Amino acid sequence: MPLADDGTTPARVRAVIVSRLFPPEVSAGSFRLGALARSLARRGMAVDVLSTRPPAAAPEVEDPADVRVRRWPVLRDRGGNVRGYLQYLSFDLPLIARLLLRRFDVVVAESPPTTGFVATVVALLKRRPVVYYAADVWTDGVISMGAPRAVISVIRGLERLVLRRARGILSVSEEVSDRLVMLGADRLRVATIGNGIDTSVFTPAVAPASPELRYFVYTGTMSEWQQPDVFIRAFASIVAGDPDLRLKFFGQGAVEARLHDLAEALVPGRVDFGGVISPRESATWIRGAVAALVSIVPGIGYDFARPTKTYAAAATGTPVLFAGPAEGGELVASAGLGLAVGFAVEDVAEGMRQLLEEQSSGETERRRAQRAEWARENLSLSAVADRASDVVSAIARRAPVPGIRNTPTQTNPSEESE
Repeated sequence: MPLADDGTTPARVRAVIVSRLFPPEVSAGSFRLGALARSLARRGMAVDVLSTRPPAAAPEVEDPADVRVRRWPVLRDRGGNVRGYLQYLSFDLPLIARLLLRRFDVVVAESPPTTGFVATVVALLKRRPVVYYAADVWTDGVISMGAPRAVISVIRGLERLVLRRARGILSVSEEVSDRLVMLGADRLRVATIGNGIDTSVFTPAVAPASPELRYFVYTGTMSEWQQPDVFIRAFASIVAGDPDLRLKFFGQGAVEARLHDLAEALVPGRVDFGGVISPRESATWIRGAVAALVSIVPGIGYDFARPTKTYAAAATGTPVLFAGPAEGGELVASAGLGLAVGFAVEDVAEGMRQLLEEQSSGETERRRAQRAEWARENLSLSAVADRASDVVSAIARRAPVPGIRNTPTQTNPSEESE
């Protein structure tokens, strides 16, 4: 147990979370870390968060109670994202001094690996443990985007170093855990804690945004590894005899501009882009949809991914239409959350037709409570955060960690009064 500054009585354990994403930014990573910060604070820990100033478009929310959030101005791309090498460096380079000047007993770092590397180096200098929150595998990501070999080598090297030095690694799924081990992580230091959604926000009790409309909805990131243009192409093939049916997109991403152009070319005036919205507003649009759309491009390294938008739909009881590899659609199929189809226009179009029939027949509403109940039992974000904080707090206190090999940490007892 850390000592107070006078070296006599026990002091509060101090945790620092470092991430470019934190509420009010709208992203799965932001929600995960916000929930973790709240869970650690409920345990009586002193929690500091080192993050970024949110973009102007971010909704206004209060910082978690008993959590100190320190924000730093960073470079953002045209969409308001901290996404790109210069943008990452604008957060990571100042982070060195921000961490060096702060006392902590444990540091939690999320991707990218450059942020994990900074946290690892500073923690090593301070002889403190690092917990790495691995929501995905960045090496796979840069390979899937066709990055130059030099960039892939650097990211792979940084990610391996962070994984090997981390006292604990938090993984969101067994598939991600397997990939981390293949990259060099010690299996006995990986805690698979799962992923989740705020079931108090995403619930079938929320009022639909526009109950008079019939539409499919896509929410969240629009990226190269999702290529949601497949939904626009499929939608264009089924709407000729259904003039009131619409397709709605909320969120942003690297391919958003291309989606605008494609929609205007194929189905002008039938596809709406609503930009970034708050989780509560997102829940209202998902709740009223014929189906929520989720996609993963097969064969580029993300076949194992389980996008959070699947969980959001399940929690409201709205069916999911998943387009992608069998591994990614297994959850949708096995839990009865909707339809999983191949990543092809004709397959997606047939799935859309089937879900329209289910809505018309009343099947969607008959199954809504069942899907939402499954989500409450299996996808609670607060439960995921508590499992994560079990690991973080135990490592900070040098106590046994369930599911992780309990070897000596980087902490030197002689340095405890630092």
